[in-house]
Amino acid sequence: MKSLRPLLVVFALIVSGANLFAQSWNLVWADEFTNGISGDWVFETGAGGWGNNELEYYRRENASVQNGQLVLTAKRESFGGANYTSVRMKTQGKKSWKYGKIEARIAVPSFQGAWPAFWMLGDNIGSVGWPACGEIDIMEHINTGNTEYGTIHWAGPSGSHAEYSGNTQTNGAITGYHTYAVEWDANAIKWFVDGVKFHEANIAGNVNSTEELHNNFFILLNFAIGGNWPGFGIDNNAFPANMYVDYVRVYQLGATPPPSGGVITTYKDCNYSGAAVSLPVGNYNLAALQSRGIANDDISSIRVNAGYEAVLFWDDNFSGSSLVVGGDNACLVNNGWNDQASSIIVRTKTTSSFSRTIEAESYSAMAGVQTEPCSEGGSNVGYIETGDWMAYNSINFPTSGNYKIEYRVASMNGGKLSTDLNAGSIVLGAVNIPATGGWQNWTTVSHTVYVNAGTYNLGVFAASGGWNINWLRISGGSGARTSAQPASSSSISTTDMTEEALELFPNPADAEINVATNAGVNGLQYMVVNAIGETVMSGTFSSEALAVNALNAGIYTLVVYKEDGSKVSKRFVKQ
Repeated sequence: MKSLRPLLVVFALIVSGANLFAQSWNLVWADEFTNGISGDWVFETGAGGWGNNELEYYRRENASVQNGQLVLTAKRESFGGANYTSVRMKTQGKKSWKYGKIEARIAVPSFQGAWPAFWMLGDNIGSVGWPACGEIDIMEHINTGNTEYGTIHWAGPSGSHAEYSGNTQTNGAITGYHTYAVEWDANAIKWFVDGVKFHEANIAGNVNSTEELHNNFFILLNFAIGGNWPGFGIDNNAFPANMYVDYVRVYQLGATPPPSGGVITTYKDCNYSGAAVSLPVGNYNLAALQSRGIANDDISSIRVNAGYEAVLFWDDNFSGSSLVVGGDNACLVNNGWNDQASSIIVRTKTTSSFSRTIEAESYSAMAGVQTEPCSEGGSNVGYIETGDWMAYNSINFPTSGNYKIEYRVASMNGGKLSTDLNAGSIVLGAVNIPATGGWQNWTTVSHTVYVNAGTYNLGVFAASGGWNINWLRISGGSGARTSAQPASSSSISTTDMTEEALELFPNPADAEINVATNAGVNGLQYMVVNAIGETVMSGTFSSEALAVNALNAGIYTLVVYKEDGSKVSKRFVKQ
């Protein structure tokens, strides 16, 4: 991120021969910023210009995670002798790589004085200094234009600073998200924006003394204010200003090339007609699909080779609702997915391929139980506070097996959440979660549970605290029963007693609740469990009336046991 742009050393650019095989990139490291900022980042602090006469003081406090995105915030404030504060972070000493595809999805700020960057430096900078360590600038943007720059810096043949730079005009709004990447190997470094190459430098054989570009490099993200390159006239009305980073990913080449024709083929139209594109195994976000000629929301049918499957996602970057396609599908309209896919994962078929993501707003109202609409967080967010359930009805679990059930939450103050299937007949567990630091600072809660095939209702209960919920995700469906889930815990119906046959009234209840089944309850044991999984009452029925006047107001689950050990349960509300 050096600002010596007026100097351009003549660089012998030799275009390398075409690859014999399509490149197969394997993901080796990533930070998706879903649950915060990983421990692989180090934050640099201080002012002093950073070699470019920059005007900011870098602070860790200016970095945050909001809605699963890293946010680097620049502020107009006096701190440490500077008039602005911002963020500079790096993986130095934590993670570094020699060669690979280094990629990030970023929304850059654009105003006079802005200088956001995504770049790399050689690991040996501490011993040899700059520029002998080498520098790869993947993306730099200055001021208000729509030009993105890609540059390498190194110590040239004479040992003095040399650089080779290219640039491209970004289509669409400069402040929107774009994917910036380099593909770097022993022969060349290539720059891409949204999957389109705009610049290439030859480094084969250390041409022009480029040996430093064959070492390990670490990644940096920073948002500078002013300096030698953007200048010192700053638009002070632009603050606070944010640089958003959706993810940073590093790929390296696999040992063998993928099948030349891919393992799935997508078609623009139903019945395998229209433009066709083959995809090998890999993860394809929207930019990757577009670079291969697949437009957003423009797939209507798919052919899938034996042994493989495609996971379609409604939104970019493998988010939103998903659909697993394990064989040929002549028209996705039959699944409600015609012209809907924005990202795709192509993978070897697994025995646990079921996957479903449910957005927060898809919850169902429950009689006598309060649920609330979206608030404090924007789209795809629902809110529950202490005593509220958020229920998701009629979720189909297609096979018996171990399922992973996850949900994404955020809270200012923390608290306890409890989850179950079918009103406590399958208890997933209660989890204490500390404050996440904001309504958009998400954390993911995960439970693994054995579930028999069937349709269930899934409930999330706020035992304490107030919670934004973003989505729920269910995946899996195969594997041995876990020791924590004995067979009886998943068996919720018998010949004589089923959940449908268990009636509780009145519900909500005050002093007592009547329990009615088609087989009667006298002599059967029962247990009452509160919302966080604690047993608060137990005993043996002597009549069909159960006194509940000693219970505090709240939501409970009544579990009734038959003599053979099977059970049935139903939720009720104590007023």
